Amino acid sequence: MTHENLATYANLSLYSAMAVLTLSMLGYAAYLAGWLPARDAVAEPADVEDRELVAAGAGSGTADSRSSDASTSASTDVDAGAEVPLRARKAGGVAQTLALLGTMLLFASAALRGWSVERWPLGNMFEFGVAAALFTMVVFVLGGLRRDLRWLGVFVVAPVLILLGLANTIWYTEAAELMPSLKSIWLVIHVTVATISVGLFAVGFVVALLYLAKDRFGSGSGGLRVLRALPDTRTLERLAYGLHIIAFPLWTFTLIAGAIWARQAWGSYWNWDPKEVWTFIIWVVYAAYLHARVTRGWGRSSATWIAVAGFVCIIVNYAVVNVYFVGQHSYSGL
Repeated sequence: MTHENLATYANLSLYSAMAVLTLSMLGYAAYLAGWLPARDAVAEPADVEDRELVAAGAGSGTADSRSSDASTSASTDVDAGAEVPLRARKAGGVAQTLALLGTMLLFASAALRGWSVERWPLGNMFEFGVAAALFTMVVFVLGGLRRDLRWLGVFVVAPVLILLGLANTIWYTEAAELMPSLKSIWLVIHVTVATISVGLFAVGFVVALLYLAKDRFGSGSGGLRVLRALPDTRTLERLAYGLHIIAFPLWTFTLIAGAIWARQAWGSYWNWDPKEVWTFIIWVVYAAYLHARVTRGWGRSSATWIAVAGFVCIIVNYAVVNVYFVGQHSYSGL
């Protein structure tokens, strides 16, 4: 099989993955839409009971206590007591299967791309975009094996499809040999770990945004309906924090490995290259988030905004610095 054929099959696998993930996204949307009535049916009686308690016992400490208990019970029961309709369960199951298939097709695309040029498939922006989408889906799919994340599916798969669309249109580069400075084992180590951490940060970013949105617009009976269908704010915030806790050490390793590679390639551990500077900025922002998260006086929502800023820095680093800033890391291939 020629290298040209392998590159063609890699592109076909990528297009197939996009088609499958599109169907998966629609399935997750159908699951969420079918779940909403069941969640509202559980939430509404508790809301009515809560309002009656407040009306009957205004000014009474005992009534206030009972009201608080009812509110807590309502929050818990919405997650545990809502029975997902059969049609929604089927849509969610199909969506999960398609998400797994799409992830496998992305892996096949990356593997075939690397095979076609006989190197690690992380040499330009197009390949990094595919790898970032792959690892984001891997994080989501593996996370779904431990807990029910079907409610998160549409919010993860949609950005992945946007990323793949950008990779296929704006960042696409024909399969070619690496630049001399990239021919190193550190490409496999440094860039792969960076991509895995970006996948974790991406899912954490999505969950963080959902937490902030629900905290601001999804509380109470007057909140946005789709946000009321999500898990409670405490669960969302803890999930976002957990993802960042895993991703941050990987990003720290990325920074250190990059410095070692720079020493081998250019004779210095630090050269104030734009890519190096922005990698360090990202590390500082996420370190600030993790510090604020455990610092007394910082609200959870305020700390989460710092995490959101961290992922914005990642977007700037890869979509702007890689493309428009000239430096030793100018290997976008565009």
